[in-house]
Amino acid sequence: MDGEKILFVFPGQGSQYPGMGGDLHHMFASVRKIYADASEALGYDIAELSFGGGGGDIHRTKFTQPVLLTHSAACMAALAECCGKFFTAHCAAGHSLGEYTALVAAHSLDFAGAMRLVQKRGELMGEHGEGEMTALPLDVESARALADKYFCAVAGCNLADQTVVGGRAEDLEALERGMRELYPKKRFARLKTEGAFHTHYMVKAAREFRAALAAADLQPPEIEVLSNYTGGFHGGDAGIIKSRLFFQLFHPVQWHANLQTAAAAGVTRIVEFGGGIGSGETPAEKRPNLEGIIKKAFRRSANPPAYHAVINLETAHTTAEALGRR
Repeated sequence: MDGEKILFVFPGQGSQYPGMGGDLHHMFASVRKIYADASEALGYDIAELSFGGGGGDIHRTKFTQPVLLTHSAACMAALAECCGKFFTAHCAAGHSLGEYTALVAAHSLDFAGAMRLVQKRGELMGEHGEGEMTALPLDVESARALADKYFCAVAGCNLADQTVVGGRAEDLEALERGMRELYPKKRFARLKTEGAFHTHYMVKAAREFRAALAAADLQPPEIEVLSNYTGGFHGGDAGIIKSRLFFQLFHPVQWHANLQTAAAAGVTRIVEFGGGIGSGETPAEKRPNLEGIIKKAFRRSANPPAYHAVINLETAHTTAEALGRR
């Protein structure tokens, strides 16, 4: 892969489903070790929870976040085992929770330390979470004007024309009625979350999470990692990274800015690890969570980066074959 600049990306909540990771766990020894290490750090069997034994618990924030971090790490391990080597990324990025996996990929956080952090993060977000979230097909300024009118707030900037807002359920319902009146031809989507993440509703969770961040052993990243809070690269100051992870909890995820920063850095190839969306129930029936957003972000680019994903057994082999040929 000489001359390539590879960006590793990791999805956040909303990409979990019962059974995720089961196919990789069955096939790869390295994946089984990842799940064993995660279970040891968490104090419960993450494999049983992930593969269906936990029922609806996988959708509870306190469990969702460890499940997704484990699955993303397992997907990285599966690719390495398929290829017989690890690929070195130029930089890494994660959407919301995924930023922690990006820091693991950059060796800024070790896996067990990251697992304990996201376990605490998920517990606090679930405990103090209030409200819900809706994805709007609007630019951020138009979305903010609508959100302000109904006591809601911008929670994420995914694309130039896709913004997520959060607020109390009744406020979002009023916002959605206003959306239908102003933009009758545009479609919005209510998201399945336990709270209005990345808004002022997460301030209490962030304040309690600060102590966990302060105690975490976080090292300067070995590769560049993108910050959801700023939209740019973190740099090498571990203290600043901790501060930005604190602010990330109650500020919008600047995902579109993250992708623009990666493009400006000359990224030529993107590999997404973990998660899965779609109506099918098995890992083989899922599709990557961030693929649509990433491809839309680069659709007007003269030389868009190549895109790959590792989310299940089939994509692990397909991506290994594609990367191995180069």
